[in-house]
Amino acid sequence: MSVIPSTAGNGTRVALDELISLAALAHGASLARSRRSPAMRSGGHASRWRGRGVDFRESRIYQPGDEIRHMDWRVTARSGRPHTKLFEEEREQGLLLTLDCNPGMRFGTRVRFKSVQAARAAALLAWMASASGDRVGALAFGGGVDGEVKPAGGRRGVLRVLRAIRDWDAAADASLREPLSRALSRVRRLLRPGMRLVLLTDGFSADAEAATLLPQIAGRHEVAVVMLRDMLELVAPPPGRYALHLGVEKRIVDFADGKVRGAWSERFAASRETLRASCAKLGIRTLELDGHADLRRALGPLLARSLHSPVVA
Repeated sequence: MSVIPSTAGNGTRVALDELISLAALAHGASLARSRRSPAMRSGGHASRWRGRGVDFRESRIYQPGDEIRHMDWRVTARSGRPHTKLFEEEREQGLLLTLDCNPGMRFGTRVRFKSVQAARAAALLAWMASASGDRVGALAFGGGVDGEVKPAGGRRGVLRVLRAIRDWDAAADASLREPLSRALSRVRRLLRPGMRLVLLTDGFSADAEAATLLPQIAGRHEVAVVMLRDMLELVAPPPGRYALHLGVEKRIVDFADGKVRGAWSERFAASRETLRASCAKLGIRTLELDGHADLRRALGPLLARSLHSPVVA
């Protein structure tokens, strides 16, 4: 659903130059829990899980089922007891941005559409992740869009993501919808060990099946949800008749009707509750983001500023 804008252009479509310019806003901040300096290459993260990986960790007494090829013969000979080598898997830190392009995202009454603010938030997170040496990828769903950008590092990797976000926004069909569950199935295939997931959505695409897939993802990866919203979804507008677009359909809504006003915000809240409840149960961090909000302030819980970064008013 989208309000007919009074002037075409600003705030209704994603602009690549604006996404690129957000690199300046990312200066001095990085994604929370990132401990590396920008100079370090990706792939330098040790896993919390022991396994047969790339770096030798220690030797321990042989246990039934251990592979003979990993026997530590020197320690075995020295101790007189069979020992096997343990390795620690090196995991590549990365960020996968998943953007909801469903028709509900093309809505906004203050400054910009939710779809545009989601793109801006994704761009800022991408720049910050890249500055920390992380690889960045993206996935889109809804509106007939099913694009993917495999994670890549550096400025070039971020630019690939930003161009894709711009193209997905332009290609989204306001008559086509896709449930979140289908997107999460694709997310599981694209995520690699050590990667984090940030989902940017208004929550209206959440379905029952998505609630069964989220635990599988959250059990292996750090997940955060940025939930886009518009003030008109929270509080009904003043009494009057308003022209709204519902996909390709135009409707006139009479907010002078008390029943319409009373049910308005409740309907939007109920549509988001499925996703919010699933996230709360799993301990997934959820942030609310308005279309007119200051990005760096609103995304603060996801960000870790350096000691030398300027304070943003």
